[in-house]
Amino acid sequence: MEKILDNFDTLCVDDNLIGIKEKILNNKRLGFKEAEMIMNTRDLNSLGLLAKYKKFSKDGKKIYFVVNRHINPTNICAISCKFCAFGQNKKSPDAYEMSIDHILSLLDEELKEIHIVGGLHPDWKFDKYLEIIREVNNAIPTAHIKAYTAVEIDWFSQISGYKIEEVIVKLMEAGVDALPGGGAEVFAPEVRKKICSPKTTGDSWLSIHKAAHKLGLPSNATILYGHLESKYDVIDHFDKLRSLQDQTNGFFAFIPVLFQPYNTRLKHLKPFPFSYDLKVHALARLYLDNFPHIKAYWITLGEKAAQVTFHYGVSDADGTIISEKIIHDAGAKSEVGHTRDFFVNMIKDSGYVPVERDALYNELKIYE
Repeated sequence: MEKILDNFDTLCVDDNLIGIKEKILNNKRLGFKEAEMIMNTRDLNSLGLLAKYKKFSKDGKKIYFVVNRHINPTNICAISCKFCAFGQNKKSPDAYEMSIDHILSLLDEELKEIHIVGGLHPDWKFDKYLEIIREVNNAIPTAHIKAYTAVEIDWFSQISGYKIEEVIVKLMEAGVDALPGGGAEVFAPEVRKKICSPKTTGDSWLSIHKAAHKLGLPSNATILYGHLESKYDVIDHFDKLRSLQDQTNGFFAFIPVLFQPYNTRLKHLKPFPFSYDLKVHALARLYLDNFPHIKAYWITLGEKAAQVTFHYGVSDADGTIISEKIIHDAGAKSEVGHTRDFFVNMIKDSGYVPVERDALYNELKIYE
């Protein structure tokens, strides 16, 4: 592993990164100043080596993936966020509600993880959402269910009158094994007002995940980047997540989600350069030292760009997904799903060892 940084000082053209290298080698935590240096650097090759070293120190050459499926039971939503192209009001010709039979028809025994999120339906009771989990759990008891964002949990609390902790316990009793990381967007209040003002606040998102972790329910975390945020907003977002992980150790993975503007009310925004994607992923691996995994969300990045991030600290390629809708409604150009073989070949072709996992990161098969 040490060979990754052989001749680093000679090849590095950003002296700031040499100082950061010494901190990483001595297993010292990076601060805001170093994070700012990383977001400002133009030496992407050296930055990639630092992030790769940190990734290898955790799990060597392994890159994980899961055979999973996304299910979005409804796109009818009581709120409207500027960055979202998925949510619809009830009168929209594009609005839909899945029946239980429809949801169950999407399942098969191959699935190791079932990811369920959707709109905040103004008419559905909390019991409806619980019923979905129970039915899916009964149909495929061998799969893990990763369901409902902190935004949805906050909504369930509002419509049911239950406290957040009571909502989480009922979800766990119904069969939820983990929470997805969606709804975090970016914690900076001023940016949040501009892109998703009706949504749960960043502080509420953090408190809901903290409550879940304390109840024994693990989760992922995300950031939506590439819109109106500054590099300082990104660092602040990472810092808040790292602080919560210090307290609870309940996060499995961090997932940078690249904003897709095309069919949204923010479609006028110009895309950031790819160098920004690489910095966000590398900084995530270097700054979030207490997170086991950094994920490449190929749905938003695109498959080829996701492969590049494997060399910038990423240890998880996400999953087959089968049928993703929320991001594709916003205009994502990636495929809507892939096969197990695709991921095995994608990871091997990048020089890494594919590891099939379940939702809780138990290793199911190593493809040497």
